[in-house]
Amino acid sequence: MCGIAGIVDPSGADIASLQALARRMNDTLAHRGPDGSGVWADPDAGVVLAQRRLAIVDLSPAGAQPMADRTGRYCITLNGEIYNYEELRRDLPQCNWRGHSDTEVLLEAIAAWGLEATLGRAVGMFALALWDKRERVLTLARDRFGEKPLYYCVARGALLFASELKALRAHPAFDARIDRGALDQFLRVGCVPAPRTIYEGVFKLPPASTLALRVTPGRPLELAAQAPRLYWSLSEISASGTLAIGDEEALEQLEKLLRQSIAGQMVADVPVGAFLSGGIDSSLAVALMQTQASGRVKTFSIGFAEAGYDEATHARAVAAHLGTDHTELYVSAGAAMDVIPLLSAMYDEPFGDSSQIPTHLVARLAREQVTVSLSGDGADELFGGYNRHILARQLERMRYIPAPLRSLAARAIGAVAPSDWDRVLGRILGDRAPVRPGEKMHKIAGALAEPDMVSVYRRLISAYDGPSLSFGAHDAVSLWTLHSGGGVAERMMLSDAQGYLPDDILVKVDRAAMAVALETRAPYLDHRVAEFAVRLPVGLKLRAGQGKWALRALLDRHVPRRLIERPKQGFGVPVGSWLRGPLKDWADGLLDAARLKREGYLDASRVRALWDAHQSKRQDAQHALWNVLMFQAWLSHQ
Repeated sequence: MCGIAGIVDPSGADIASLQALARRMNDTLAHRGPDGSGVWADPDAGVVLAQRRLAIVDLSPAGAQPMADRTGRYCITLNGEIYNYEELRRDLPQCNWRGHSDTEVLLEAIAAWGLEATLGRAVGMFALALWDKRERVLTLARDRFGEKPLYYCVARGALLFASELKALRAHPAFDARIDRGALDQFLRVGCVPAPRTIYEGVFKLPPASTLALRVTPGRPLELAAQAPRLYWSLSEISASGTLAIGDEEALEQLEKLLRQSIAGQMVADVPVGAFLSGGIDSSLAVALMQTQASGRVKTFSIGFAEAGYDEATHARAVAAHLGTDHTELYVSAGAAMDVIPLLSAMYDEPFGDSSQIPTHLVARLAREQVTVSLSGDGADELFGGYNRHILARQLERMRYIPAPLRSLAARAIGAVAPSDWDRVLGRILGDRAPVRPGEKMHKIAGALAEPDMVSVYRRLISAYDGPSLSFGAHDAVSLWTLHSGGGVAERMMLSDAQGYLPDDILVKVDRAAMAVALETRAPYLDHRVAEFAVRLPVGLKLRAGQGKWALRALLDRHVPRRLIERPKQGFGVPVGSWLRGPLKDWADGLLDAARLKREGYLDASRVRALWDAHQSKRQDAQHALWNVLMFQAWLSHQ
């Protein structure tokens, strides 16, 4: 796990100057790789590759990067891990290995088999830049789900690329103009979907993609003539057909695949642990880790005193049952809020998923004892873990109710304030009540009024409905959209796996953990697990009004269900109540109407109306307001 950066400038610029710029870019990524740094250059082509190293496999200098192959044709800078590198190494021709790093194996595999064939055989998470000196081609590539980030742009005819936007901003030619269309997208879903970034002309390489640029001396690079190329598609695998498989056979195959994935992800030359929330995903991952570990697995969780946000008690019970070496930390509201000023620099562009706060805190806790931590990310998207997946078929059936009746029901539900729904449903459902049921009722009301399932999905994933909160170019239609073909629940899962997962969840985890140089690994995102998951019959995911049936059934083999069964909680902080309490003055200052008008990005009247509705508890607007506040906080640091 590392940070990478580079420059390709075919203008004939002085190579020493380019190397100095690359070092400046690389230095901004020191938090991602505190164990060393390196810069490599091809003076004839104006190519400079750089890397900050977090040593995980082969801690010796033989694992340092950028790394050239034995022939000198290729040079690579890689951020990530290739979990099956030992298997690839056995399949390669015999050679005089310099060390035992996964980077060296990947590089020699590329030299032997070619880049695309190697990516097809690799199991891992990565973002890389590969320079082919003979063909004069620079190729950028990213792993199948986009666990590792990669940004790029062309500035004054030169290509800049890096693991984080702050490295691009360190180059003097970088143009930091805000993309108003991207801002509109961010305000609605809390992140900027790939390939956009918050800046005009700056892009994220999409997951499972490569981008190849031929370098011709004296000719400026142009991205317009190039397009990223997919080398793997979850949609195509899903479309290949549902497996004809029974419950027991499916569970046996799934457990085998998960064990294989976890065994590969436990390999490291540094201490390895796991996040444990006490929920289904992390509990199953830890259970399978513990059965394969030589000692007690180190597990980590954090807790909050606020009702509905404390997962530490559940994690503690699961850890005790599994016999892990468990560490927990109860975090005060003040300690959690102390993270907020760090977020703009940590994420580089506006990012509105408030679970970034506890994710960073648990990463910080884990980093005190381990360098690598496994997580349960990806299970919800692949196995039907979100409430919208469970509701999908009911909402689709409601399409047959005449629109006027649906609108009437939506208005009736929406007429009751979220806080009142919370009280009523809390009394009726007791411990079975979900977290913030009033907010969920208002979401359902909005979905009922929509004309089709594509609109329903957009409503369910959006922080607010109606006109944009921002001024300028608005193109909400280009948000993640519902896939076509198959049942609506399966379509939602596939859309989430290819949109929400890489653009929100994996960005959140990468930045929150890498800010403290902690490598995170996601066993559910092994592509062999994912390919099996998307072809499972939907009844193995959604059953009896619950999601993730297959994972629940596997977990029953290791953990008593009484330790797991509870309403889905998520991993968050009570932003809604904080905005009415300890964060009120901070937020009110950022949302000052005169300030908003002066800056010219946001519609002050609509933002203030949301703020007032939230303060009066007429509306639970915490998600929309948090997105606005994260933009405002980010903007104040530009």
